Amino acid sequence: MQNDILQLKSVVKTYGDFRAVDDVSFNIPKGVVFGMLGPNGAGKTSLIRIITNITRADSGQIWLDGEPLDSRHPEQIGYMPEERGLYKKMKVGEQLTYLTRLKGLSAAQTRQELQFWFKRFDIANWWDKRIDELSKGMQQKVQFIATVLHRPKLLILDEPFSGLDPINANLIEAEIRELARNGTSIIFSTHRMEQVEEMCEHIVLINKGKNVLEGRVKEVKQRFKENLFRIEYEGQLPGSLLEMPRLFTPKKQDAQQLTVQVADGANTNEVLAYLIGQGVPIRSFNEILPSINEIFIRRVSETVGNNQ
Repeated sequence: MQNDILQLKSVVKTYGDFRAVDDVSFNIPKGVVFGMLGPNGAGKTSLIRIITNITRADSGQIWLDGEPLDSRHPEQIGYMPEERGLYKKMKVGEQLTYLTRLKGLSAAQTRQELQFWFKRFDIANWWDKRIDELSKGMQQKVQFIATVLHRPKLLILDEPFSGLDPINANLIEAEIRELARNGTSIIFSTHRMEQVEEMCEHIVLINKGKNVLEGRVKEVKQRFKENLFRIEYEGQLPGSLLEMPRLFTPKKQDAQQLTVQVADGANTNEVLAYLIGQGVPIRSFNEILPSINEIFIRRVSETVGNNQ
């Protein structure tokens, strides 16, 4: 438990006859970017609302940094929802001051943190701007600062790059990585699977309120691999090359590139030896691992099929 920032055990949440969270259990290690994935209506938002103490679970147990979750813990959590919650008519400086003081920081601590982040994001001239005078991307930066000003142990980001141009998206991404390096644990909820591939070390996939997949990203990709390999070569392939079902099955052929599925029981050394023996000038021989997007679609489709 001491190596995990968050632990959920058999968490259940119902709304009338609808079970939004159905016996969900998983752990989040400290200091990692953790992807919480799932299609719309899967139960992710219900879980986040429970973790942040906005609502309570009907049953199950939750620990934050080794302690049973209670009303004291929201001060240790930063939450940036997909639907942003800034007061449009307030000025940036007074709004951030107000939100930071709500998290329990003293006036001196608040000034120190505001000075740090305004300098870091180069926004000193925004202090007296009203929120509704800012672009969507600028508001997003203010929302991010409001989420991290109190230096939370656990940071929950729901679609943090929504509305950001590539430059500001890179800026926020760099800050997320820096926070994780410095020990902040981050739950990253998004529909953008390429961002999950780039940023997350661990993932959990929620569907129909249930935990249907979890683990380290590298291990999950290995778990779903299909023994596919991409071979890049020079020249022409011998006509007899593709007649080796004992070793592999051709799946796709392009110019100077062949994708094969290595047979169960065969190994890559045998395949390479065979290709070299056939006189194929090989430039590269690489395993093809499934993307997180492919795994996401496959696992969700499987669970939907099993429920029909």
